[in-house]
Amino acid sequence: MKDPNQMSFLDHLEELRWHLIRSVLSILIFGVIAFMFKDFIFNTLLFGPKSTDFITYKWFCDISQLLGQGNSFCVQEMPFRIQSRTMAGQFSAHLWTSILAGFIVAFPYVLYEVWKFISPGLNQNERNNAKGFILVASALFFIGVLFGYYIITPLSINFLGNYTVSTEVFNDFDLASYIGLLRASVLSSGLIFELPIIIYFFTRIGIVSPMFLKKNRKFALVILLSLSAIITPPDIASQIIVCIPLFILYEVSIIISRMVYKKQELNKL
Repeated sequence: MKDPNQMSFLDHLEELRWHLIRSVLSILIFGVIAFMFKDFIFNTLLFGPKSTDFITYKWFCDISQLLGQGNSFCVQEMPFRIQSRTMAGQFSAHLWTSILAGFIVAFPYVLYEVWKFISPGLNQNERNNAKGFILVASALFFIGVLFGYYIITPLSINFLGNYTVSTEVFNDFDLASYIGLLRASVLSSGLIFELPIIIYFFTRIGIVSPMFLKKNRKFALVILLSLSAIITPPDIASQIIVCIPLFILYEVSIIISRMVYKKQELNKL
């Protein structure tokens, strides 16, 4: 491997190209595997949240009964159908869903390739401080994906699937629209849960500080509520359910920023 200090701009581009190629190949390999498990991907995973037996709806129903609210949060039916209105609709959905599944599964390896590209530019102390980056970032991403799948997606599907302007209108959702909703919920949650990692690096390079984060906590709450309103149905309960873990992530980010800031201050002494 070439010495990073002796590499030209074109050498760095060539190095980046191979990291990108390996990342894309890993996504395609896992995508091909997902493509072969069509029944599980669609019948179990994708169409799971449209079933009244989905585990999240059972949780909400149990919580409702535990709080003495009866069946107020229980999902009785999903009055809608999913249809494909184009010739290549089902094949396209199968193909792009497989690629999405490939990206989610290959995410740790993609992070590894990113780390391999940037780590030669760091000194030994910085590389030691960033140990566990791939593990922590991957764990946060997968937790976010699970949160999007088990919380945001069911809330959205239940609200939009049961919403009606008239009894004369029956909900026939297009397959691409349904998958798009699920994809947006899962990916946006996975990326939002990377907030502590982003704050860690922003603190290290001096863009933010723990004092700045604490001072602007109320503004952050407004932003988080706005994000919750964007990625959830327009009802207060759903927004609060989603905002709570996001605000916890923000508080964790303040703690991480404080640790990094204190370490930087000690190193200056």
